[in-house]
Amino acid sequence: MSQLQKQRNIGISAHIDSGKTTLTERILFYSGRIHRVKEVKGGDGGATMDFMELEQERGITIASAATRVDWNDSPINVIDTPGHVDFTVEVERSLRVLDGAVLVLCAVGGVQSQSLTVDRQMKRYHVPRIAFINKMDRTGANPDSVIEQIREKLGVTPLPLQIPIGKEQAFEGVIDLISMKAVYFDGANGEDIRREEIPADLTDRAAEARNELLETLSLYSDDLMVALLEERDVPEEEIRAIIRDATLGQDVTPVMMGTAYRNKGVQELLDAVVEFLPSPLDREVSAIDVSNADATDSDSTNSPQVTLTSSDDDPLVAMAFKTVVEQFGQLTYLRIYQGQLKKGESYINTRTGKKVRFGRLVRMHADQREDLDVACAGDIIAAVGVDCASGDTFCADGVEYALESIFVPEPVIRLSIEPLTRDGGDRLGKALQRFRREDPTFQVQTDHETSQTLIAGMGQLHLDVYIERIRREYGVECIVGEPKVAYREQPTRVTEFNFKHKKQSGGSGQYAHVVGRLEPVGEDAEGEDARYQFVDEITGGRIPREYIQPVNQGFQRGLEKGPLCECEVVGVRIHLLDGSYHEVDSSEMAFKTCAFNCMRDTLKKAQMALLEPIMKLEVEAPDEFQGSVTGHLASKRGLITSTEIKQGICTILAEVPLAEMFDYANELRSMTQGKGSFTMEFGMYRQVPKSIQEDVITRRREEKQAQLAGAH
Repeated sequence: MSQLQKQRNIGISAHIDSGKTTLTERILFYSGRIHRVKEVKGGDGGATMDFMELEQERGITIASAATRVDWNDSPINVIDTPGHVDFTVEVERSLRVLDGAVLVLCAVGGVQSQSLTVDRQMKRYHVPRIAFINKMDRTGANPDSVIEQIREKLGVTPLPLQIPIGKEQAFEGVIDLISMKAVYFDGANGEDIRREEIPADLTDRAAEARNELLETLSLYSDDLMVALLEERDVPEEEIRAIIRDATLGQDVTPVMMGTAYRNKGVQELLDAVVEFLPSPLDREVSAIDVSNADATDSDSTNSPQVTLTSSDDDPLVAMAFKTVVEQFGQLTYLRIYQGQLKKGESYINTRTGKKVRFGRLVRMHADQREDLDVACAGDIIAAVGVDCASGDTFCADGVEYALESIFVPEPVIRLSIEPLTRDGGDRLGKALQRFRREDPTFQVQTDHETSQTLIAGMGQLHLDVYIERIRREYGVECIVGEPKVAYREQPTRVTEFNFKHKKQSGGSGQYAHVVGRLEPVGEDAEGEDARYQFVDEITGGRIPREYIQPVNQGFQRGLEKGPLCECEVVGVRIHLLDGSYHEVDSSEMAFKTCAFNCMRDTLKKAQMALLEPIMKLEVEAPDEFQGSVTGHLASKRGLITSTEIKQGICTILAEVPLAEMFDYANELRSMTQGKGSFTMEFGMYRQVPKSIQEDVITRRREEKQAQLAGAH
């Protein structure tokens, strides 16, 4: 247990180009895991954690990578995650199993769009974090502004534990406000730490910053409040203990600073990770006890919850949070919450109920692996050759628990894909099957009418990377169709229905009858409720109970294709009020068919509207291009939500329909002489203006006819 108290499982997350991978590289170097520092965009093969060929070429992180380091006798499992919103599921599933996180922020850019997304993910899984303000040596670095943005944009209480010595190019080190010492990083790679008295010109500022630190902490400790009122000195150990408690309670976010690229501040960050972030013993994790769940209750939230222990002696409970299909079988990343996982033993997959043998266990260091015989509670390891899906729970005999699964966002963009030559069909099928298993946000469908294969994902970059990987890893050249927006349809008015399904001519007949009303769901509904709600108001056995569920299923099947342009229908609430049945001719099948046809018929009368995905866009460009960028966005039906100019750089936040954003990268480049950059993520669905709705419907119908003609 004492060893587990020292262990840390952390993720490094941030906006694009904030320096996550560079920071991870320095963590590996200072902890002795590697003996030579490599750079993300260096000519030496790229950073250790970016081991995929595509990552090294593009200088971006595509897949999260795991490693383990030791710092001051504390084992730390580190996961480096991507910054691009297109690979957001990598961040999502990593944070799901981690105990703490480091949120990296750029000293110039501050809290950017993807920082907000990562922040939301951390809050979803209640992950305590430390903020690290990186790139302090860059021109325009302003840590005070970043700290203010943490407070305003993230809605958390920042707790600066350091102030900088020098700024921008003259950044030399930091002042530790707990020990009140100046910390410098000497040597070729900043490996020699020198602690000295605070420079005279910074003593007043340091004293003021320390007072602010203690005042903020006094809100979380009565003893500290008393000590401050009595003007007593507070021991360092006491301050550190209060910071730790407040961080674990997610009341504060400690803020550190430095520059990973210039090798300053990383060791102090590692000290803070060990001191202030939780061990597996500090996190309370609960699972659903499937063995005691009510079999008739489909809502898992009502099932009994069990708090897991972090003891090696209890039966195993582990979660598979990531799968990678390799040449010799699947590699499955696992977080062990309770008990021990032993090589050669078999464990039950709660989702399938089947026993699975774990033949080989490994500890990952990027793409290298080290064999293990046993893994204990709190560990993050990988198993080779285990067949399972992301989010599966494995248990030892004696318990049957399921852990809360990973949140998977809906894809927003679709492409058709086919091999250039006929002999590539099998390899393309294998590639798509593999990527779909690895990445829950990558979806593969077949259009039944045109027999086209469609792939769907989180953005153009997401799909581009997979198409490139199919070409390289499977040797298949592909023909890729135009990107298609995932439109949806929604009713806009309440519509009554009274529908009879009757087939009673000879032989066994079919009879079903449903009466009720369809109404649009309000905008405040979320998740599955925003798509479909079913309200059963049948009384007096007008429809027998055993037919109610088939009616519900039939209605849901009727939502798969809407009447406007065969898009998925959302925002529907059905009130089933009345109906009738036949003693002999009614069946589950009859009621299912009746409800399906009823839904198709009713939607035609419900004044359907088309909904389109709206993207949240953040554009950064020199301020002289502000007018042309905002004018161009307005021409794309964009809504500018805020603009901010800082040190000659204009940051524009806008909401723009995805349909208008294809090829925006090239348009922005030519408009800003190559100096503009942008990020975007899915925001919400919104109704398409009437004039544009007609164009979309006409275009979709023409495409459908052309595809059908091609298929025949």
